[in-house]
Amino acid sequence: MLRDPVSRYLSEWKHVQRGATWKTSLHMCDGRSPTPNELPTCYPGDDWSGVSLREFMDCTYNLASNRQVRMLADLSLVGCYNLTFMNESERNAILLQSAKGNLRNMAFFGLTEFQRKTQFLFERTFNLKFISPFTQFNVTRASNVEINEGARQRIEELNFLDVQLYAYAKDLFQQRYHRTKQLERRRDRLKRREKRRLQREHRGHRPGHRQDGSPERAVTEDYTSQVVRW
Repeated sequence: MLRDPVSRYLSEWKHVQRGATWKTSLHMCDGRSPTPNELPTCYPGDDWSGVSLREFMDCTYNLASNRQVRMLADLSLVGCYNLTFMNESERNAILLQSAKGNLRNMAFFGLTEFQRKTQFLFERTFNLKFISPFTQFNVTRASNVEINEGARQRIEELNFLDVQLYAYAKDLFQQRYHRTKQLERRRDRLKRREKRRLQREHRGHRPGHRQDGSPERAVTEDYTSQVVRW
């Protein structure tokens, strides 16, 4: 499931502000975890409770930035968390392309902002049916956060890879949705056509009537002689 990058970032900030941490995450890559120098922490102590949005944005090591690209990409292509492995622009380009490729090769992915379409694609992809329809919640913790345009732009800058990935994901998602819809409509048309054909054949073979509508003559042949004609 992918989510609008600004909403996702604000949601993670509120989550961290309430005391959430990922201390148990090993961030394994190429068989090892990053060193403290490769991935410093943004806060001293046990958690980052009460962190302001500005403090959250100012930490250059904050894994909330571009999280969706990083979690979809193959980090081994860029030396994992070693930022000296290659220059930043090259690293960003490789990460984005890797994330796009992995997303494209997935049988299914959904978008938080399109719950009903996500359900439709999931059910058609895996031939499963949910008991109840998905619900689109337009009011979330992130939507209740009031930020000015400057803060929004800053969040988009911090998540510029996620912004590009999400734009790509939306386009790919809509393509898959419309293609699946078209295939379903085509199957429905074929089913209706086949049903009408069977109905016509059934009417044409009713006892006492020929397919051209005229009554059939009575026959006295034995059963075996009738089988081939039937």
